[in-house]
Amino acid sequence: MQPYLYDSLDKALIGALRKDGRASISTLADLLKVSRGTIQNRLDRLISSGAILGFTVRVHEEIDSDSVRAIMMIEVTGQSTSQVIQKLKGIPELVRIHTTNGAWDLIAEIKAANLTAFDGVLREVRTIHGILNSETSIMLSTT
Repeated sequence: MQPYLYDSLDKALIGALRKDGRASISTLADLLKVSRGTIQNRLDRLISSGAILGFTVRVHEEIDSDSVRAIMMIEVTGQSTSQVIQKLKGIPELVRIHTTNGAWDLIAEIKAANLTAFDGVLREVRTIHGILNSETSIMLSTT
């Protein structure tokens, strides 16, 4: 099986869905100036190929005010980055994991329901074999 090669229409479709994940097939077709069938086929292919992992809801901060958001910088030992990333992906409160350069190897975005859950995430991350050091900063506000 050959891998699916994403083109400019796929990228435009993903971009449109990032702006409005609830947009109808008709709206997306009008926006991207292609047929509804083309959008449906592309969307099906993006989902089946794994490019789109799912759809989610973004909630206004005032409604989700009890959650704790943070950034965790992580230092990994030796050649264990891939294994550490796989373990981190299993923690649902880690909403994004980024590789980076500099003093830290990874940056994880954390979103926990409350401080107790947040503390649990920190404890779980610290037990992962291959993590040498971490530093976490809670995000107080976003402008």
